[in-house]
Amino acid sequence: MKKQILLTIGLTGLLATATRADQEQLAKSIRDAHVETSRTFQQLRATLSSLNELTKQSKGDLRPAYNAFCSEAAKTGDAASLTAKRVQWMGGEGRKYFSEWQNTVNTIANESLRKKAQKRLTSVQKSYDDVENSLKVASDKFKPYLSDLNDIKTALATDVTAGGVKAVRSTVSTANWDYKFVERAINSAMKEMGKMEKALTSQAT
Repeated sequence: MKKQILLTIGLTGLLATATRADQEQLAKSIRDAHVETSRTFQQLRATLSSLNELTKQSKGDLRPAYNAFCSEAAKTGDAASLTAKRVQWMGGEGRKYFSEWQNTVNTIANESLRKKAQKRLTSVQKSYDDVENSLKVASDKFKPYLSDLNDIKTALATDVTAGGVKAVRSTVSTANWDYKFVERAINSAMKEMGKMEKALTSQAT
């Protein structure tokens, strides 16, 4: 009997340690995602700014402005890939934590405490779902935006002239419009990430 009690205590301690480690890992992943998403947001603004500067230039050599735009557009493509990978991680590895948490909640004998723990789990998982959904939307909205950037870059590749720039202005307007939807989705994701960071922190506030 004593052995069985010790074994039960040992398994409970092991489960608590594993759950705590998973919590810390998830919290770190959310912090990392927040940093990544913030950088992506800044990169989007930098790319759009460089594009608008190119179309507004009325005199002088247009090529330096075009080269600056191409450089920023490439970085935006990398940022879009990073966002897509983060969405994939959240839909796979990231969800394992909630399965472990649910298993832990199910072991709570006290019904009142179990219900409170379940409510807490449901609340945090909703924030996680909101983050994932917002990032999915951002990832989807990246596609038309990146398509516009690539088309502009291609069109100007052999025609960096005032006439060439004038010809792409309508597509530049579309890119500015598409940017608003990406920005909105990213801001929504960052807001939810902020909530999750607070929800998962071990610091008393």
